[in-house]
Amino acid sequence: MRANNNIDKELVEAYLAGDKTALATLVKRWHKLFCDKAYWLVKDKDVAKDIAQDSWTTIIHKIDKLKNPNQFKYWAFRIVCNKSTDWLRQQTKNQKRIIGYDMEIESREGHYSKDQIQKQILLEAINALPTNQNEVVKLFYHQDYSLKQISELLNISVGTAKSRLFHAREKLKNTLKYKNYEN
Repeated sequence: MRANNNIDKELVEAYLAGDKTALATLVKRWHKLFCDKAYWLVKDKDVAKDIAQDSWTTIIHKIDKLKNPNQFKYWAFRIVCNKSTDWLRQQTKNQKRIIGYDMEIESREGHYSKDQIQKQILLEAINALPTNQNEVVKLFYHQDYSLKQISELLNISVGTAKSRLFHAREKLKNTLKYKNYEN
């Protein structure tokens, strides 16, 4: 891992010194991983590619502000995660009413089993969480990252990752309790 950080450090420093091939090498090293990370979050290959490309634009424009080139990996992944969550937030705003309306109509018509409705309610509740809690829940439960790995990936302390996970669980419990009471 140290060797990879040193390679990134050398490439960042070379790019900042004017070597355009260093940027091409960074893109070759990281672009697919950025696409994969974005896809994992947004679940749409085309959107993931767009997010990765948009992330590179931001990286190129802000790379001179990177204080520690050894941290390129974490800094760049943070940009990809932020761009992905921005996209998800926008989609959630656009589809929140539609999903609720569709679920209400279909549940009245009897097309969903009780388990399917519960799963849909849980998914909606997870998507409605604040972005920082949503990320931690998805990383912890869907990607099986440890709290330590999450803290490194999101550039936060382990305590902050634990706190976000705790608060997300509490919100999910309350939301599900309320939704079950309604049904």
